[in-house]
Amino acid sequence: MDPIKPPDPSDMTGVPWLGRGRRLQLEEPAVGRSRGLLLSTEGPSVGRARGFLALGDTPQGRGVSLPINEPIVGFARGLLVQPDDGRLGQARGLLFPAAEPKVGVARGAILPSLEPPHGQAPPCETMARDLTEETPTLTTKEVDVSAHGGTTLLSMFRGIGRVADGDMGEVKQQGVPVGGVSSPQSTGQPEEGMGRGSSFPGRGLSPHMMVGLGRAAMPQLGIGRGRPLLSSFPPCLVESVSPTSEAQAPLHSQASSTGTVPPVPTFKEALELSPVAPVKVELKMEPVCEPLNKTGTKGAPITIGSNHVPIHCKNIAVYQYHVTFIPNVESMAMRFGMMKDHRSTTGEVVAFDGSILYLPVKMNNVVDLKSLRRTDNEEIQIKIQMTKVLPPNSDLCIPFYNVVLRRAMKIIGLKLVGRNHYDPESAVILGKQRLQVWPGYSTSIKRTDGGLYLCVDVSHKVLRNDSVLDVMNVLYHQTKENFQDECTKELIGSIVITRYNNRTYRIDAIEWNKSPKDTFILIDGTKTTFVDYYSNHYMSSHVAIARTMGLQSKTQTNLYSCIGQRRGPSKEERQDLSSQVITGEILLVPELSFMTGIPEKMRKDFRAMKDLSIHISVSSEQHTHSIKQLLKNLNTNPESLNELNRWGLEIRSEILLVKARSLPLETICLQSSSFVTNADLSWSREVVRDTSISSITLNIWAIFYPRRCAEQAEELVSTFNKVAGPIGVKIERPICVELRDDRTETYVKSIHSQLTSEPKMQLVVCIIVGNRDDLYSAIKKLCCVKSPIPSQAINIRTISQPQKLRSIAQKILLQMNSKLGGELWTVSVPLKHLMVIGVDVHHDTSKAHQSVMGFVASMNSSLTRWYSRVTFQRPTEELINGFRVCLLAALQKYYEVNHNLPEKIVVYRDGVSDGQLKMVEQYEIPQLIKCFETFPSYEPKLVFIVVQKNISTTLYSWTSNNFGTAPAGTVLDHTLTQRDWVDFYLMAHHVRQGCGLPTRYISLYNSANLTPDHLQRLTFKMCHLYWNWPGTIRVPAPCKYAHKLAFLSGQYLHSEPAIQLSDKLFFL
Repeated sequence: MDPIKPPDPSDMTGVPWLGRGRRLQLEEPAVGRSRGLLLSTEGPSVGRARGFLALGDTPQGRGVSLPINEPIVGFARGLLVQPDDGRLGQARGLLFPAAEPKVGVARGAILPSLEPPHGQAPPCETMARDLTEETPTLTTKEVDVSAHGGTTLLSMFRGIGRVADGDMGEVKQQGVPVGGVSSPQSTGQPEEGMGRGSSFPGRGLSPHMMVGLGRAAMPQLGIGRGRPLLSSFPPCLVESVSPTSEAQAPLHSQASSTGTVPPVPTFKEALELSPVAPVKVELKMEPVCEPLNKTGTKGAPITIGSNHVPIHCKNIAVYQYHVTFIPNVESMAMRFGMMKDHRSTTGEVVAFDGSILYLPVKMNNVVDLKSLRRTDNEEIQIKIQMTKVLPPNSDLCIPFYNVVLRRAMKIIGLKLVGRNHYDPESAVILGKQRLQVWPGYSTSIKRTDGGLYLCVDVSHKVLRNDSVLDVMNVLYHQTKENFQDECTKELIGSIVITRYNNRTYRIDAIEWNKSPKDTFILIDGTKTTFVDYYSNHYMSSHVAIARTMGLQSKTQTNLYSCIGQRRGPSKEERQDLSSQVITGEILLVPELSFMTGIPEKMRKDFRAMKDLSIHISVSSEQHTHSIKQLLKNLNTNPESLNELNRWGLEIRSEILLVKARSLPLETICLQSSSFVTNADLSWSREVVRDTSISSITLNIWAIFYPRRCAEQAEELVSTFNKVAGPIGVKIERPICVELRDDRTETYVKSIHSQLTSEPKMQLVVCIIVGNRDDLYSAIKKLCCVKSPIPSQAINIRTISQPQKLRSIAQKILLQMNSKLGGELWTVSVPLKHLMVIGVDVHHDTSKAHQSVMGFVASMNSSLTRWYSRVTFQRPTEELINGFRVCLLAALQKYYEVNHNLPEKIVVYRDGVSDGQLKMVEQYEIPQLIKCFETFPSYEPKLVFIVVQKNISTTLYSWTSNNFGTAPAGTVLDHTLTQRDWVDFYLMAHHVRQGCGLPTRYISLYNSANLTPDHLQRLTFKMCHLYWNWPGTIRVPAPCKYAHKLAFLSGQYLHSEPAIQLSDKLFFL
């Protein structure tokens, strides 16, 4: 029979079917489900399947065996044989005694006949291994055995039935004589079984017999993959398959030449042949996957340092256990307490989250404990069962490693504020600015391709000496009439710290009707005033302040913060709160709450910010010195060492040094010249000396300014005419509109009137006095939404210094040229028919929980023409919905410009955290690929790269045993990269002050098969194309453009810009 050609249906009349085929004849007995080719036979067949246990037999498993006196259904793996001889299977497991019939699910083998007919040559084996390997595992949750009566319990058995190679019908067993059974543990009744698997002629059996390797589930449920059995079953076989027989049927066997049937051994007789000792299942340690190949080769090799410190794990493994409480205990505090009572069993070193227990030492696979619930004195059974053996650097161990690290940081005297640790004792006092700077650290333990590392970043907390009450008093003297409105505007959303417990809160509202004399209810139900509460609980330096609160004016108010916004409740607080649910607000007293952050007034003071930056913006040398000091404190403190050693953690004392690469410098292309960038990757001089790629002639444009700014406006226009020539911009005399005042309504009415009278206006320039967001927002709404036209807003302070006016005018003119559609510079990109897309998300502050997605796509091969769109996303909407609309619009625009569609699309997606990577990979990317079906026969190559800026990794240069700032173009694609992704770190920008902060890029999808070198070089090139800065930036230019667009739309426009501006960079 041809194994590939399907059997002829005409030869199958009246033939029972074995297998789940595409055609079923359920009116005939069905035996088994199988994969593979079943051969026709004229005699009885031998199959190995899961069969049913006989009544009255006692299965013996590798475990506990119990006698069965009720009707029992055994679900086993074994060999189906003819009913002439008794056959035995082996399995392991446990059957439970009960007054009702049971179902025993087992794996075992029923052995073939010991005396097959002589004179038959064994045919060759035709088992289809390739098919069986593809057979999915079948997990049975519930077995319907209505034909055998009701069943209540399910017992799982697993065993292996062995059939040795036979010669001339002789079956050889391992370790037992002929006629015996090796390791019998359960018996199957194969008359009532359905097998699944591959079929092959048995060795040492008659050629008219067939061995079916499979699994049995239920009688007459022959649903399986495979071809039907081309054989006629004798009546005896048909009877034996019938599930309706309640009597104990004989086991299948071969029909002897004389026609006699040998006696069937009972299960008890089989058990006496070869007793087997129980076998214990050992859990193996989870394998550690090898990192992906993500390293490139282009560039010069360099040695760099990073703010990562290697961690050595002394433990061999970490053991994970599942803890079950019977009856169930809902309270987490009770669960923790009960587990704490059994520290003598689990040990002192534990990590327990309420259901999962991690231990550095191994216990038994199953541990049964008992505890007494104190609330009702009910006895609780605790079952601890081992589920996994983890390597010590497993991702599952990282969370409690960080808890251990937090304890060690507390031991060495650091205070936890938010998520970081600070040292108040080393605070720097800035008396003039009334500020305090607390030095501290942001630490985390993480696993990378290089192993387990401690990542340490130097952090600073800026605190103000002004309490909230001080700020309120200043506002009261400034604006008595609108005092409450001004307070609300100034304080809502601010972060404050309470010095008595070093906790931070966000102000959500102000309770004007409460004072420190008012009472509130404690967690135990008692009432107390705010004054008494602070006097009783914080008796140190705050007691005098707390007592004086009673003497304050009755107009004194309380702040409150929503409990959902409170930052970082401690473990002790969570345990104190136990299972109680706290609703309402957290009330804070203004006198004890101190402002954090840099005041807005100070941000505008250049000298004050310069003094502050000296303490905050530390150099690479200072950064590494602070890290080494922390490592020294951790490794010299006996208590912190002991805390880390409990979990076998050993933090090294040296900062990580690795090999990296410095990418080749790029060539900047202008209209008629090109040049290679210098070491600091800046070309501010070149772009104002040579002509841009393309320039827009500025014929009709208007400039609006208040009367007091007339002189500066005239000087600016004059400077424009002087610097426009070298850049290649032709500029005509503007329409000068002098405003009588600088009110918002005056600007808006004047601009609208001018646009109405001059419909061919190309550009609007507005000179603004001061940082006025309301005026800026009104101008942008008018020029971007209502009357679409490119606009430029200039602060009068920017153009008030004559010595800097020329350079400032050059930059403004370049920006104006970009907004009008001009092209400044580009780099050489070898990929042709390429579209590069940048996506970023901004959260709209005016509308709660609303996000704005900015989308920017290139429209030509030189990457100098851009198309932009904006979509607003509500909480119930998926981001991909707007993403899809923008992509389709960009492809249509690309076709209009180029008369063809791009062959390769590279997407740089910003605003994705590590926890969202899987969602983007599994949902967002497939939806984007589906968009291509809109265009007939269009299948472009897609590359999807996630951009992450807010990371804690810092890179240093390492020369002459000293740390410095890593050079621009440094790329690191190993050791610190993540094991599950193709990612790399790139520091594309030049750092003039502080440390080098790279950007992480993660390639989630790459159907273009771009190599790591291609991805890194392309990304580095994209960082050169941001026209607002003549140099490289941290992220690719499309991402920066998308960020600017989303920020403008979400912060000021609060709506989508006009579609007429979509082909211009109006948002720069």
